[in-house]
Formats: sequence, C-alpha cells, structure tokens
Amino acid sequence: MGNLVLHKKLFRELTVDELYGLLRARSEVFVVEQECAYQDMDGDDQASVHLWLTEGDRILAICRVCPAGTHMDEVSIGRVVTTERGKGYGKRIMQEGIKVAKEYFGADRIDIEAQEYARGFYELTGFRQSSEPFILDGIPHIRMTWRQA
Repeated sequence: MGNLVLHKKLFRELTVDELYGLLRARSEVFVVEQECAYQDMDGDDQASVHLWLTEGDRILAICRVCPAGTHMDEVSIGRVVTTERGKGYGKRIMQEGIKVAKEYFGADRIDIEAQEYARGFYELTGFRQSSEPFILDGIPHIRMTWRQA
C-alpha cells in the first residue's frame, strides 16, 4: 500500500479538478456500476464538507458530510463511495466523516440513508438501523443513525 492521503474541504475550497474527480467517482459507482439514474447534484454539495482518500492520483473513497437541515433533518453523511473494495477504505472514510460531523457541525447524532445491502458495513462504524426499509431511486434503503456514546 502506497501513501494514502486524506483530503477535507468545504465546497468553495474545491478546485475544478477535485470537484470533477469527486463527481466522476460518484457517477462511476452509482450511475454506471449500480445502473441507477438519479439526480446526483442535488444542491447539498455546496453546504457540505467533502472528504476523499487518495493514493497518488487515484480516488479510493469519498463521502460528504451535510449540516442539519440540508439533505436530512439531522447532520448526515452521504455519497459514500469506495472505488476499491475490501481494503478498509470505506470504513476509514466513514470514521473520518463522523469526526468531521462532530468537529464542523457539533453532531452527537448522524443520520444516513443506506442501501439496505450495506447495513453490515455501516454497523462497523456504529450506525444502527432506525427505519423500516424504503425505496429510494429504485433501490431498497434504510435510515441508519449514529449517536455519540
């Protein structure tokens, strides 16, 4: 494993190339790989803190942390993507997202809309199912909640 770098920026701090890379990675996973046509650019990116993990020029994992009242009523983490699975990058980006939610937005509770199949992954970082399953963009999801211990 090479030199992993964690990036953390507000939307207004992103360069055009960084923004393009994040949107491209999201599109590759959600639109192409998962064959889900959905409105990725939903207006919440501008209020969010964006996190991504790189090795060289490759994006390995990303997420965004949204303040309360934007994507959800509570502080939330979303657009979680890993481009290489099974290497711990997703868990690491979620752990960093939790830190950012506390640091930037004072969160003691974080909500996510998780694809139902990924429930076990999110449980590894302390999230617990907090809703019945529902369909979002044609894919079964559940709401999950993390609470400060």
